[in-house]
Amino acid sequence: KMKPRQALRELFKRQKLLVAPGCFDGLSARLVEESGFEAAYLSGGAVARSMGVPDIGLVTMSEVIERAAQVVSAVRIPVIADADTGYGNAVNLVRAVREFERTGAAAIHIEDQITPKRCGHLDGKEVIPLAEMEKKLAAALASRTDPDFCIIARTDARGVHGFDDAIHRGRAFAKLGVDAVFVEAPQSEKELEKIPRLIPDIPLLVNV
Repeated sequence: KMKPRQALRELFKRQKLLVAPGCFDGLSARLVEESGFEAAYLSGGAVARSMGVPDIGLVTMSEVIERAAQVVSAVRIPVIADADTGYGNAVNLVRAVREFERTGAAAIHIEDQITPKRCGHLDGKEVIPLAEMEKKLAAALASRTDPDFCIIARTDARGVHGFDDAIHRGRAFAKLGVDAVFVEAPQSEKELEKIPRLIPDIPLLVNV
C-alpha cells in the first residue's frame, strides 16, 4: 500500500479537485477519514480556537507539532499541516520542516506573513518582502530529508498589496520548485477563477 506522502503526490497529479476537510485533533481527523475523504487538513486557526485562543500567532511550534503528531497517528490518509510562517526566520523554518517531517505529515504550507502572524482573513496583516520569502522557501526545500514531503508556499499578499502582487508572488514561489501554491483569501469568484490561469502547471490550494 502507498504511504501517505506518496498518496498525496498522486492526488496532486490528478486533474480533479481534492477536498481535504479541516481538523484540529485526532478525533476530528478520524471523522474526516471515516467520512471517506482522501486527505485531511490540520488548520492552524482551528488548532488555536480549540485551545481557546485567537489565531494571531499565540500557538507555539511545539504545540502545533504535538497536535500534528496526534492527528497523523490517528489516520491513514495524508495530512496537510499548517506551519504558519515557520515560526520565525529561515533558520526557524528549517527546524519546523524537520519537526513536521518527523510527525509523519504528508505536507506543510508556509506563508509570507511577518512573525507573529494573524489569521489570513483578519485585517492588519503584514507580509515580508518577496526576496526574504524566497530565501525561506529555498531553505525549507533544502532541509527536507524525504523528497515526498510536500512544501506548499502560501501568500497572504492579496489583502495587503492586492491581487496582482499575490499572483506575482505565487508565480515566483512556483519557479523555486515548491510542490503547490496557496493564494490565501481571494475576494471574489472571479479572482478564484483567475488564479489557476495565472499560476498554471502547479497544484493550487484554496481555503474555503
